[in-house]
Amino acid sequence: MEPDESINVLDGPLVICGTDPVTGFFRDGYCNTCAADQGSHTVCAVMTAEFLAYSKYVGNDLSTPRPEFNFAGLKPGDPWCLCAGRFLQAADEGCAPKVHLEATHKRATEVVPLDILRAHAAQT
Repeated sequence: MEPDESINVLDGPLVICGTDPVTGFFRDGYCNTCAADQGSHTVCAVMTAEFLAYSKYVGNDLSTPRPEFNFAGLKPGDPWCLCAGRFLQAADEGCAPKVHLEATHKRATEVVPLDILRAHAAQT
């Protein structure tokens, strides 16, 4: 699995999203992607209680610890590489988390329009 070029949505170098917990499709802290990443884990988002509750409601519980996968569960404030489709779904429902544009992979724009990502941009 060779990662795609590490370019962010602003056409700059992709910066790290988060390492505590370690995120990303490759679990390297970056929202890198490749052809095998069917979910496009490309949006670097800062978790909120509202989004975590929404994600759990729609079937992807990110907040419950899963020790068998060495996963402590996410809490508000944690950065995480979200699937682009889930982010767009949350945006449509009015509960999308903030996004770190510099850490969001350019491939996210194949699913989420750049103007929607910009509208949810976190202050850096």
